[in-house]
Amino acid sequence: MPAIHLLPDLLISQIAAGEVIERPASALKELLENSLDAGATEINVMLEGGGIKRLVVRDNGRGIAQDGLPLALMRHATSKIASFDDLQRVASMGFRGEALASMAAVAQLALTSRAADAEHGWKVEAQDGTQSTAAPAAHPHGTSVELRELYFNTPARRKFLKSESTEYAWCEETFKRIALSRPDVAFTLQRDGKNIWQLPRHNLAQRISALLGAEFGQHAVNVERQTGPLHLHGIAALPAYSRATRDEQYFFVNGRFVRDKVLMHAVRQAYQDILHHQRHPAFVLLLDMPPEQVDVNVHPAKSEVRFRESQGIHQFVFHALQDALSATMKSTTTIQQPTSPSPSGRGVGAREESQLFPPIEQQRIRFGAAEQQATYRLWESQTGNVDLPEQEASDVGRVSTRHVGLKSDPQEDHPLGFALGQLAGIYILAQNRHGLIVVDMHAAHERIVYERLKTAFDAQQMPTQPLLIPVSFAADTLDVATVEDAQEALHKLGFDIAPLSTNTLAVRAMPAMLKQSKAEAAAKEVLHELRDFGASRALTERRNQLLSTLACHSAVRANQQLSLPEMNAILREMEQTERADQCNHGRPTWFQVTIAELDAMFMRGK
Repeated sequence: MPAIHLLPDLLISQIAAGEVIERPASALKELLENSLDAGATEINVMLEGGGIKRLVVRDNGRGIAQDGLPLALMRHATSKIASFDDLQRVASMGFRGEALASMAAVAQLALTSRAADAEHGWKVEAQDGTQSTAAPAAHPHGTSVELRELYFNTPARRKFLKSESTEYAWCEETFKRIALSRPDVAFTLQRDGKNIWQLPRHNLAQRISALLGAEFGQHAVNVERQTGPLHLHGIAALPAYSRATRDEQYFFVNGRFVRDKVLMHAVRQAYQDILHHQRHPAFVLLLDMPPEQVDVNVHPAKSEVRFRESQGIHQFVFHALQDALSATMKSTTTIQQPTSPSPSGRGVGAREESQLFPPIEQQRIRFGAAEQQATYRLWESQTGNVDLPEQEASDVGRVSTRHVGLKSDPQEDHPLGFALGQLAGIYILAQNRHGLIVVDMHAAHERIVYERLKTAFDAQQMPTQPLLIPVSFAADTLDVATVEDAQEALHKLGFDIAPLSTNTLAVRAMPAMLKQSKAEAAAKEVLHELRDFGASRALTERRNQLLSTLACHSAVRANQQLSLPEMNAILREMEQTERADQCNHGRPTWFQVTIAELDAMFMRGK
């Protein structure tokens, strides 16, 4: 057995770097947070090769004195905490003193800084765990950090980096998060010498519009609540602006972007009654609170936090957001009283009321002669009035006796019967020998498509349908980069998606069993799953969630008018589909109401 020995300092730093500096975006986040801690009001970012070849962050903050430069590159050296008590109430963005040392261990680093009272700047360089002595350098007040060739000395780690486009996309997303958290700071971003973002100092609304688009702000409500030391402010989108993905969800705690289960649960509860479960809210929310009430020392990436009083924080966020949304929803649905009669004798309020509550009309269902005959011949045969001829029974079509989950009568080929019509655009009403069948058509069709997708995917035989006219849509840089990196995964799922430009994608083919009208929505779902979890996890661990979401997009929707043959087709497919009793989310898909139950309702025979 090998003897226990101490690891070299360089190896220790490289191991630590693997946790802190996962990719160029991780380094960018740490450097931007350092600039904010230094009181910078202007921060410039320059990237080359997606940040792999070169990454520079320059600020106009307080700067570092000459004697502090060597310490800045040492592990566990920091100006932000000095004791355990300080760790219990961290008010700065950084505090561990690991980031710069980790970068110096896995990249060629140059640190140049000039303190406010210094006559000129000083520069130190570091590589492979060694650093130069500080040398004079021309530099304005503030600090610049330059990284070159990230992971150049750990090739095994470097090969796990994605393409330059993907790494740049993650850097840009990190840049956006930091810029959203501090609208009072000016930011610029250059990519390979080209200006991408130039953000002057803003208020929060202006910064959100600049980064996320004016439409977001126009369809959002202001959120503002102060309770003691807790302060929540920002904007939350109305349900009409809901998203198919979670790409526009930004929550900051004391200026730090976080993904916290407590906070996200509070947000979901606030939207629970006004947002469909397949849609996601968009929001930019900032929670300010005493630093001693939140623990940010949970993970090296500092994107996870723990609250001392998590239940109280949950309720505070939930009620603040719910009240803001309720007030807005109420104001948009209030019916005004008539103020003056219109020429028709009805007031303005009456017109608005008629628009909000349209009169209920009898639904018209077209019955073809053959459909009508098949339906009523079934009734006649079941009630014994007329025998159903053998030829007509065969014309109706026989299905497999494998009726999984359905209580099938051995004498009945079609346990779900035949469709009579639609109710409220949601339910299929059908008649079988036992009485009335009520089917939730969306839930039932969702399960059918889901099981088909699973079978095709597992057999690696996903049928693909080329689109006569490709569907193009605007996409962010992360989605474009994902398309470039995940072509094999997309083909396995039956998609052919290609970039048209740096911010436009085109769907050229998609799974044949999905609706072509949903090409954009389905493509976005797939891309965000691949982006957030990686191709390997998306196609293995999260395969069911992904296919279930695609099935939901392609299933028939509420108020979609179906003909009787279409309704009967759904019933027949349900009889042949595994687990057809429940939809993908566990809801029932159909119920039987027997003749005896109907007789009891109408007190027949009493």
